[in-house]
Amino acid sequence: MRYNRQIILPEIGEIGQQKLQNARVLVIGAGGLGCPVLQNLAAAGIGKIGIIDGDIIEETNLHRQLLYNLQDCGKSKALTAAEKILLLNPDIEVQTYYTFFSENNAFEIVDDYQIIVDCTDTIDIRYLINDVSAHQKIPVVYASIYKFEGQLSVFNYKNGPSYRCIFPEKNTLDSVSNCEVAGVLGVLPNTIGALQATEVLKIILEIGEVLSGKLLIYDALHFQTQLIAFAKNPKAVEKSFINGSQLLHSKKINDSLTPATFLEKCKQMDIVVIDVREKNESPEFRGENIIQIPLSELESYSHKLDKNQEIVLFCQTGQRSQTALNYLKKSGFVGVFHLGKGIQSL
Repeated sequence: MRYNRQIILPEIGEIGQQKLQNARVLVIGAGGLGCPVLQNLAAAGIGKIGIIDGDIIEETNLHRQLLYNLQDCGKSKALTAAEKILLLNPDIEVQTYYTFFSENNAFEIVDDYQIIVDCTDTIDIRYLINDVSAHQKIPVVYASIYKFEGQLSVFNYKNGPSYRCIFPEKNTLDSVSNCEVAGVLGVLPNTIGALQATEVLKIILEIGEVLSGKLLIYDALHFQTQLIAFAKNPKAVEKSFINGSQLLHSKKINDSLTPATFLEKCKQMDIVVIDVREKNESPEFRGENIIQIPLSELESYSHKLDKNQEIVLFCQTGQRSQTALNYLKKSGFVGVFHLGKGIQSL
């Protein structure tokens, strides 16, 4: 009865519903995009849904992340989202990972899934998702949002184009701001997230035309859409696979600090501790060896730092400090760490 209106569609039927029940989908990020994706996938009857997010719910999330309410503030997004979608559909299986997606856990987590949904807002994590996906031959349903605009595509689908084919990587911090800095219209991620969920269902059901090799751009303010076709770049696809292979076989270094280790390092005067938050963010965290360099200014400031100096980074949740860490490591810095779950973990 639950799926009756879906099953009576000739393109789906009971066989299609069984495909959905057998599907395993990993949703990376349980924020603005992740919430509608999770709601729609759970309602559609996806058999196993993985949710990975190391963030907690804040009041500023509530205007767009409609899985949550005021009483949820301070709770884990991943764990709370799992509880909410199980209330919506108790017949599905939900696996939660209360951590951020990173080089240290990427392959271990994606191993049990057949589709990845990229609901992140961090550029370097998108490249990581793409490279792991390319190596493991798992398609990625990608989306991003910015103010009043969103975009959507599918990468690494049936040997199709990758994220790198349309967005070549540059080791720079001059990237598009996330919602925390730029702002976003509350309904926008719900619109784009629903479109992501649609692409997931089409892939599983093998119906319609999947957005592989096409980028959909949606302008909510002027109600305009563009569909841009882009070609597969064999060199970019090869780079994605090679990066994934190197990551899989590399020696994992735990550069994510626990609160106790972080506080201990803050007392050591030979370590540079950098707060990459904006200057108006709270709570304040001060110390003799702590300097505040917003993420947007870190690239120029990094030229003043010794690449052999031990550096510890922190931000509010650990996402921006992870971006900063990845940038410094790619720039040749050898001893960089960050507070894994940010100041909120203190």
